[in-house]
Amino acid sequence: MNTKFLSLFAAVAVVGLAGCNKAESPAEVQNDVANARQEAGRDIGQAEANRADEVAEANRDVENVSDDASRQVAGASYDVAIEKAEGEYKVAVQKCEAMSGEDQRACKEQADAERDAARANARAMYPDRG
Repeated sequence: MNTKFLSLFAAVAVVGLAGCNKAESPAEVQNDVANARQEAGRDIGQAEANRADEVAEANRDVENVSDDASRQVAGASYDVAIEKAEGEYKVAVQKCEAMSGEDQRACKEQADAERDAARANARAMYPDRG
């Protein structure tokens, strides 16, 4: 009984599969091909649009990182300029200590003026920091 049932099932499967391999008419094939091309065109267009969006976003990210890096470099350069001005001022004041009276006062005023000028220059070169 099992073998009859299996034979019947196999026959039905063969007939069913044979029906699946039936050739379509040329008009149906042409219509299916046109639809597939149209769908592929839409998919490709969407993929290209997505890629363009991704590229634009990546470019914005690069610009932001570049801007941040530029600000960091400018900040560090400003800090160096200020520290250099302060260091040179300290050395100049120490040299002024070797003098006395009016010469010492004039020397310290000159050191103050040079430090103030260096600070102003740093602020002018790096306006975002000063």
